[in-house]
Amino acid sequence: MEKKVNIIGIKFNHISMKQAIDLVMGYLVTANEKTHMICTPNPEIVMIAQKEGRLKEIINSSDLVVPDGIGIVKAAKILGNPLPERVAGYDLVQNVFRKISKTVHTVYFLGGAPGVAEIAAKNMMEKHPGLKVIGYQDGYFSQDKEKTIIEEINSLSPDLLLVGFGAPKQEFWISDNKNKLKVKACIGVGGSFDVMSGQIKRAPKWMIKCNLEWFYRLIKQPTRIKRMILLPIFMIKVIFNR
Repeated sequence: MEKKVNIIGIKFNHISMKQAIDLVMGYLVTANEKTHMICTPNPEIVMIAQKEGRLKEIINSSDLVVPDGIGIVKAAKILGNPLPERVAGYDLVQNVFRKISKTVHTVYFLGGAPGVAEIAAKNMMEKHPGLKVIGYQDGYFSQDKEKTIIEEINSLSPDLLLVGFGAPKQEFWISDNKNKLKVKACIGVGGSFDVMSGQIKRAPKWMIKCNLEWFYRLIKQPTRIKRMILLPIFMIKVIFNR
């Protein structure tokens, strides 16, 4: 039985980046018709799940749950059940892109503001020569258009579907529609399309290595302060649940 690490009700796979990449690649070569769901919760999403019971249920029933955020790794250590390392969702996707660029596997981008997914797709195909992004659609569509979008995705039948609506909307959407989708794996990628398109720059590598990516984001987007307030609350909750 695969080991899980419970962080205040959210169960993370006890997994390294390499193991996570191998698992995702395994999903993409599977012959069955199941659509695998991959979640990348950070402390903010874990806190949202404390009040959103449905979100907690969706994450815990997913095929793969990786720790996106150094706060999750530190929390696991405090709870006496350490995780191997941080597995950032953005990095996981980039590593998978690197792998599938040498294969026939295809990707579809769904989410972001109008035009962003298209630019992100072009940038990623340039960054990873051989990567096949076969479709894209922004996240600003009506419920009436949703059926048409699902039909388009199914007609293209991508192996991997990236959904960038932000949490918890993307998790709810994937859960509601995964049985209708002809894809092998779905990943909720939050605002990753903004980074892939160049709209937002990621932290310098030295800041990522020093676990200061959260601080860089706060400097670049001061409005994130409301979300950052959840971080100390998260750590306090973890300590009290130790």
